This record gives sequence, C-alpha cells and structure tokens, in this order.
Amino acid sequence: MSTAKRSNETRDVTLVEAVNMALHRAMADDENVVVLGEDIATNGGVFRATVGLKEAFGFKRVMDTPLAENLIAGTAIGMATQGLKPVAEFQFMGFIYAGMEQIVSHAARMRNRTRGRLHCPLVFRAPFGGGIHAPEHHSESTEALFAHIPGLRVVIPSSPQRAYGLLLAAIRNPDPVIFLEPKRIYRAVTQSVEDNGEALPLDTCFTLREGDDVTLITWGACVMETLQAADKLAEQGVSCEVIDAATVSPLDRETLLCSVAKTGRAVIIHEACRNGGVGAEVAASIAEAAFLDLQAPVVRVTGYDTVMPYYRNEQYYLPQVQDIVNAVEQVIAL
Repeated sequence: MSTAKRSNETRDVTLVEAVNMALHRAMADDENVVVLGEDIATNGGVFRATVGLKEAFGFKRVMDTPLAENLIAGTAIGMATQGLKPVAEFQFMGFIYAGMEQIVSHAARMRNRTRGRLHCPLVFRAPFGGGIHAPEHHSESTEALFAHIPGLRVVIPSSPQRAYGLLLAAIRNPDPVIFLEPKRIYRAVTQSVEDNGEALPLDTCFTLREGDDVTLITWGACVMETLQAADKLAEQGVSCEVIDAATVSPLDRETLLCSVAKTGRAVIIHEACRNGGVGAEVAASIAEAAFLDLQAPVVRVTGYDTVMPYYRNEQYYLPQVQDIVNAVEQVIAL
C-alpha cells in the first residue's frame, strides 16, 4: 500500500482525468483519505474516475461496496467521525436519493448535533446532468436539493483545472461536501494541469470572461454553451461577463453583485429544471441587493419542469447556445 509523495507532473487531461489526478494526489499526501463506492476499486468506476487507485493504495483504502447507496453514505459518515477522510462515489446523481436520509439527517448536522465534538470531513462524488444519451435516473441535475440543506457545501467543477483544485479543497475541508461532476463534459476538453497539490478556493465564483454589457452566471456543463454564446454575442458587439458559480452553496454573492453592478443586466443559465432551482436563489439575491443597478429584469435559461427525457429528446431539454443568445438579446433590448 503506497503513500509515496507524487511529483509535480504537468499533463494535458480531461475533466474526469483531473478528478483521478486529484484523488491520487490527496491519497498520496494523506493516509487518512479513503475511497469507496460501487465498482470503484477493481473496475475503476463506471466513468473510470478511480482507475489505478486500488493498485496504488490497496484494497483497505480503495473499497468496492454493495449496490446500496444508504450503506455507502452511512459508512462514509461513520468513517469521517472517527478521523478518516472518505470520498464516497455514487455512480449517478439519480442514485443518490437512497442516501439522502444519511446525508441530510446525519452528515449535514453532525457538527451541530455534537456541539463541535465530532466533525464530518467527507466528500460525496456523483456524476450529474444530461447529454450522454443515458436512461432514466442517470441524467438528473438536482443540485438545488442539497443547496437547500444547511451544513452541506455543493461544489460543481466545469473544467479540468477546476476539477483538480476544487476536489482537493473539498477533501481537505472539515465539513461534508457534495461534489457534482458534469459528465457530459468529462471528456469534452483537455487542459494543462500541474499535479502540484494546490487547491482552489471553495465558496468562490470564477470570472471566466470580463465584459461590460451583461453578466452571464452559470455552472457545470452549461459553462461550455455559455462561453460559446459569449463568443457569438461578441460578434454582434455585445460584451458578456461570464461567471462560473462553482460553489452553488454557499454562493459567492459578492462577486455576482459586483458584476451586475458593472453590467446592469444578468442572465442565469442552468440545465436543472426552473422551479426552485439554484438560479432562483441567484436571481433573488440580485433583486434584493442590486435592484437599483439593474437596467432590465433578470432572465433565466433553464431546463423544463419535467422529468429529464430519454436521449432522443434530451437536446430539447438542455439549454442551447442559441437559447442563451436569445435571452441576452432580450435583456439588451430593454
């Protein structure tokens, strides 16, 4: 069982490879980090995010579990209260609901319930979102369920570099983190990532593009379409500021409000359904604190208030580049 320190190698990696790189780094740096989940050890996970970990760190730190999400969540919580730092994988976000009682009633409340005597430093990883032609229960975007729960952080990377840095930060955090990985961009792009063990800050938005005319706020896979829309709008002379929320709970409201104060307009983009989504919380925050800065109403581009359809119709459900362009043109015209 190896705990050897890793060299600071720089490689061009995809988002899922960056997740794997961060797990290797975290486990090499801290022997208390353990990984568990369905098929994550011998098979390396359904998306191969954990490939090679069992060979590097042994079966006592990389554990295949039964197909029982409630067991996975409960075991991880028990480990966390006793000094370990578990990273538990749910194969798909649609399978996480069986573990909700453990996550909401125990992980999120452990510090408060024990008045600080016990901590719960764990990460629940799950691929989420549509776009890969998956069947039912494999394409959910229900991040708002967890964003509503005090005591949980909800972190969503949108690039290889942010996946690496944010996952390291999540593993080192003393409280439970829901780490949602947008699977339709798992292998969409590559970035140069240095395996240097440096974490990125949690609870912070990332401004990906500076602009003056409108603020585009998004997270996860929709960052890709939002940046493409910003490029298309630039050809029309519209300057878009693009912000990746990254941690959707707690929100970095200061960055969002400063941007809206500059541009006077905001469009929020997410693939989750509209009703009760995180975008509604962002819009409410802007309305409460930046109303006098707005030159137009806040507009949301979202999925529909329906169950995610099967693959033949999923592109009708997911926000498209032209949908974002149309929304921006709407607020610019006001």
